[in-house]
Amino acid sequence: MIRKIIKIDSEKCNGCGACAAACHEGAIEMKNGKAVLTREDYCDGLGDCLPACPTGAITFEEREAPAYDEAAVLASKAKKTTLPCGCPGTESRAIKRDTSPVDLPQSSISSQLTQWPVQIKLVPVNAPYFDGANLLVAADCTAFAYGNFHNEFIRKHVNLVGCPKLDMVDYSEKLTAIIANNNIKSVTVVRMEVPCCGGIENAVKQALLASGKFIPWQVVTITTDGRIAD
Repeated sequence: MIRKIIKIDSEKCNGCGACAAACHEGAIEMKNGKAVLTREDYCDGLGDCLPACPTGAITFEEREAPAYDEAAVLASKAKKTTLPCGCPGTESRAIKRDTSPVDLPQSSISSQLTQWPVQIKLVPVNAPYFDGANLLVAADCTAFAYGNFHNEFIRKHVNLVGCPKLDMVDYSEKLTAIIANNNIKSVTVVRMEVPCCGGIENAVKQALLASGKFIPWQVVTITTDGRIAD
């Protein structure tokens, strides 16, 4: 049948995952850092995802497509729940942690933060602490999800944090300026496994390319139950 359905321009998509979170039907998924309409029969053509897209990558088109299958959408929703961040398609699970009191040496619980501010939007591009820095770009939630975050990631790094879903901004321009105008030695990205965190990883990739510099970099993914993903 000919009907109205969304179209996603992969060139404009910045991988933030906002559209996937906004699609109540679960028609959109994140694949290789890009939003993809994976179930045409789940798309109702109402466009809840359009205002969520910060880059204008989503539009409507009229073309041959399967009819909207409300029964299939409801069945899919019954099998899944939504994480607090709004990312769809992740099974709910209880997180069990050992809450027994533990005596830790003071050094293991001290803050390793060496600079302020830490928000990507607020940090000055030419701050002196960027000179010779090992840069850590982390999604907001990672420090809460991973217990030893300060010692394993913040220690000996200049720390920048942000959330592409909540800030609704493309960080790549600011990060490009930081990398291009300072002597950055390395870049580590720490993100959550949820789709909306793809935006912060993609922003760093774009910034590294735009800076024209060859800098060692890596991506570490934290699971929603507080582990480093394999």
